[in-house]
Amino acid sequence: MIEIKPIEELNAQGKKVVIAGPCSAESEAQLLETASQLSQMGIKIFRAGIWKPRTRPNTFEGIGELGLKWLKRVKEETGMKCVIEVANPYHVEKALENGIDILWLGARTTASPFAMQDIALSLKGTDIPVLVKNPINPDIELWIGALERLSLAGINRVAAIHRGFSTYGDTTYRNTPIWEIAAELHNRIPELPVLCDPSHIGGSRELILPIAETALSRNYAGLFVEVHNNPDIALSDSNQQITPATLQTILNNLKINL
Repeated sequence: MIEIKPIEELNAQGKKVVIAGPCSAESEAQLLETASQLSQMGIKIFRAGIWKPRTRPNTFEGIGELGLKWLKRVKEETGMKCVIEVANPYHVEKALENGIDILWLGARTTASPFAMQDIALSLKGTDIPVLVKNPINPDIELWIGALERLSLAGINRVAAIHRGFSTYGDTTYRNTPIWEIAAELHNRIPELPVLCDPSHIGGSRELILPIAETALSRNYAGLFVEVHNNPDIALSDSNQQITPATLQTILNNLKINL
């Protein structure tokens, strides 16, 4: 049995929540400029990766702890809440020390019961909200198991993020959505908010709007979107990041009022 408690930051009087920000924190100027533009649009929660679990070594694996100082400035200058990905107890410790508001657990982490158990134990005694992405493989039991491990550690302010599932071969999507799995998660834990990550599902800017439309038609609680002030020069996932202006156009098309 998983006890779910509301995450106040996601309960905007029945409105759809939009969490936005760059795939990776690359520089203080990049973060502040992106956050400033998003804040002016009405976005209240800023996402940025500082530790990046990349598939291959010798690629940009994130700026690390330095990014926590930059995010403090984002909070001070915009008033936005900040959310980062954590993948081990050390990341959790540093995030909590630096006043991060919300944590997210990535698909690779959710797929590992050992990693999930370590993180759950490191969070015990805290009340920080945690967003749990689906595992990379289409296994709903792993997804639910990750939520159960958090619940057993007393972490109940949780939500899920549907970011699609890895498949072999050429497909339309970077990560196939398999909407039925997310629907079954909702059927089994109806009080659990589920957000959609159209950036990782699609893998390209052009697919963000239609994926978001599908998610909202299925009554998802909101969107988790990668937004960069200059995505063409982004150090990671350039093709799937959009500018704040493009996000505003998408939200207008979706009729989302922030």
